[in-house]
Amino acid sequence: MTSGRQALVAWHDYLEHERRASPRTVRAYGDNVLAYLNFLERHRGETVTLAALGAITAAELRAYLAFRRTGEDALAPRSLSQSLSSIRAFHRFLDQRLNTPNPHVELVRGPRLKVGLPRPVTEDQAHGLIQEIGADPDREDWEVARDEAVLTLLWGCGLRISEGLSLRRRDAPLGESLRITGKGGKTRIVPVLDAVREAIAAYVAVLPFALSPDEPLFRARRGGPLSPRHVQASVQILRGRLGLSDRVTPHALRHAFATHLLGAGADLRSIQDLLGHASLSTTQRYTEVDAAGLMAAYARAHPHA
Repeated sequence: MTSGRQALVAWHDYLEHERRASPRTVRAYGDNVLAYLNFLERHRGETVTLAALGAITAAELRAYLAFRRTGEDALAPRSLSQSLSSIRAFHRFLDQRLNTPNPHVELVRGPRLKVGLPRPVTEDQAHGLIQEIGADPDREDWEVARDEAVLTLLWGCGLRISEGLSLRRRDAPLGESLRITGKGGKTRIVPVLDAVREAIAAYVAVLPFALSPDEPLFRARRGGPLSPRHVQASVQILRGRLGLSDRVTPHALRHAFATHLLGAGADLRSIQDLLGHASLSTTQRYTEVDAAGLMAAYARAHPHA
């Protein structure tokens, strides 16, 4: 009889060798699920088998989340959401690969997380979205690489979805900069970070379709051009797994690009040029977000706040 721990070992192997997840991701996911299995064994007073995992109730999973909210090692809401995401990914693996479905797991909701104003995501949230892509057992390796490349591109270069999907096969491998044509036919030059270049290269290396130089670089499962709706739907699924607000959208990654630059000391004119805004007043909205972050930090740190 297969035990839950043996199933965890099989999942580790799947993440590492089939999904090619990073060692950090495999370790984090594994630690989350191991803590879950430990709780179930203490709760039930016996070794948890594969069959038992298929019969875990929503109440038991909620009891585990309540347990992790308290005590000396209590998890913050974001960490609790990531723990639940790991557990859901593990159960999807049990369903798809070990014929052990459990419909109750998807009934449990994680904590709602606050995001900054107006709509940007934090650095941790952006990393979390990209890392979460590889946890879906239903996706082909090239689809995982594609979605990771798209989100990294939007965040790293501050692009609109339409601009990111406008890349052609001839654009890859990426150089030091990209020439982007945005709203109103306005062209701008955007620097390309190493992380963006590497993500695009990883996607091209596993792309299963032979493309002509003028064809769109990002492709859907059946080979047609990838649509903005697919990117939006993918982020919707990812934020649901992580318990993030519905404000976490692909466009929020573009906002995050601007607020992160502003927080690092970039001037508004430079950010305006990078985003392709026709008016500086549009770019000035991000100063409100940065000011809100500054006040929040003040409230957390000042002894009289």
